[in-house]
Amino acid sequence: MKILSYLLVYRRFLLIVLTPVLLLPLPLIIRTKEAECAYTLFVVAIFWLTEALPLAVSALLPAFMFPLFGIMASKQVASAYFKDFHLLLIGVICLAASIEKWNFHKRVALRMVMLVGVNPAWLTLGFMVSCSFLSMWLSNTSAAAMVMPIVEAVAQQIIRAEAEVDALEMSYSNGSSNPALELDENIMECETSEWKEKAKEVNGYGAGNTVCTIENEKEKEKEKNLPPAETGRKSREDKYNGIFKVMCLCIAYSATIGGLTTITGTSTNLIFAEHFNTRYPDCQCINFGSWFILSIPITVIILLLSWVWLQWLFLGFDFKSMFRCGKEKTAREQASAQVIRNEYKKLGPISYPEIVTLVLFILMTLLWFTREPGFIPGWSSLFPKYKGFATDSTSALLIGLLFFIIPAKTLSRTSNGENTVFGYAPLITWKEFQSCMPWEIAILVGGGFALADGCEVSNLSAWVGSKLTPLGSLPLWLIILISCLIVTSVTEVASNPATITIFLPILSPLAEAIHVNPLFILIPTTLCTSFAFLLPVANPANAIVFSYGHLTIMDMVKAGLGINIIGVAVVMLGIMTWIVPIFDLYTYPSWAPIISSTNNTGL
Repeated sequence: MKILSYLLVYRRFLLIVLTPVLLLPLPLIIRTKEAECAYTLFVVAIFWLTEALPLAVSALLPAFMFPLFGIMASKQVASAYFKDFHLLLIGVICLAASIEKWNFHKRVALRMVMLVGVNPAWLTLGFMVSCSFLSMWLSNTSAAAMVMPIVEAVAQQIIRAEAEVDALEMSYSNGSSNPALELDENIMECETSEWKEKAKEVNGYGAGNTVCTIENEKEKEKEKNLPPAETGRKSREDKYNGIFKVMCLCIAYSATIGGLTTITGTSTNLIFAEHFNTRYPDCQCINFGSWFILSIPITVIILLLSWVWLQWLFLGFDFKSMFRCGKEKTAREQASAQVIRNEYKKLGPISYPEIVTLVLFILMTLLWFTREPGFIPGWSSLFPKYKGFATDSTSALLIGLLFFIIPAKTLSRTSNGENTVFGYAPLITWKEFQSCMPWEIAILVGGGFALADGCEVSNLSAWVGSKLTPLGSLPLWLIILISCLIVTSVTEVASNPATITIFLPILSPLAEAIHVNPLFILIPTTLCTSFAFLLPVANPANAIVFSYGHLTIMDMVKAGLGINIIGVAVVMLGIMTWIVPIFDLYTYPSWAPIISSTNNTGL
């Protein structure tokens, strides 16, 4: 038993040591560049999937393995670690840092919810829309972390309001007030705080619902003996627990779904864009505008269907209560509306830094959309001699630099009419930018680019393509579906960036080998890589929401399985219908290489 305990404690160390040793026969027996590159790829992929080493550390392995195997010179590998992707990421993070610093995200979320209303279903939809909108421009993790405290405040206010309503109803039914019922509010607050504390003790993500589940089982045995008023209160509590679950899950899932919409919305989209533009430089068809056009219908459909699915799964879909007009609001709805109004009032009037951030955000978006819109000449046509020189990263960097230049405060006048001079400080500082910059993702993506370059130089990509040619006999929709299901399954246990980085160099040669437009396979696969909805550890946004203690793992599995099915189905619908004419997918493009059916390369 001691040996097993030692192995369990040092399992990560053993994995780090044994993985390269057990795979070593591959390059020693098959002495080819393809085998040596495959060895590097397998070692890095296993470390990424198991996270035996930090993702960024594993991504650095090609930097010394490729030169040692003679696949690429050290200078070549180093240049692969910094691409146009990183410049785009820097500009986007400048915007995100300013949004977070000046609380502009909170104003957007609260205003969106105030517009939608406080009916349970509409309140949930309001949170989903606001969170998904934020995740288009910020990281999914940041969007969930920003909106979840607002949801928790609304949930706690609902608990207090309903406790007061229950106390009043029972006092009226008894004909007198019952002092014991005044403790309802404090009891429920204590239960909630204990729930959250227990949730944070297990695995760092929260599995504290086990205690509550045992308590619920004991309570169910006593329900038959409860008076009618108490039974009604219990049924209402179950309903409100369902509402809390829906509100929490809607934040976790909408933060991921919203990120699908834009190239900058999630790291997987950025990785795909950089990989595609590097592998097929003559295409120039993937940019901010084209991606937005193909993905916005997918995002809207998945968001709406997910909203319906969560409502039906936990609450039942009651159309009458959703669309009732002119009826008086319930105590819970009034409490929710009051919390949202109070939170919005705390923000005060919109400030000068928020206005500047909004203007720069709109300007950055307009520059992205108008660079090469396709149907009309964009601003890049103003430089005909330098076609293709300016990319989305050019616009992002231009606006990003302005955040370090524009002052955060303006001159203000005193009662005497004199100007008050403030010390010059920009909208964001370098330290604030560094705190928001995901350096791990930046290095991880660089490692993926280095692996992709190594596969090309060593001819491993050509070898893989020749072996995948027989798949061309399958129907195209089946090949796409299998690819989507594989990445959707893998991304539940591995990080999304690592998953897409592993599969892009495999799927690109597959498309070329079966003579299919690479976008036909790469676009749906990229979108499905973000569908990590089943487990708390599958996605940082899931872990943040789960830590609040309102969910069990089975709640997330049941809900996430349905969202996964919805997501894959909608992506398949999109790639077979409206996305086809956007890129003329049924035509093998001239910018893709023509792979011969025979290949003499051996592994």
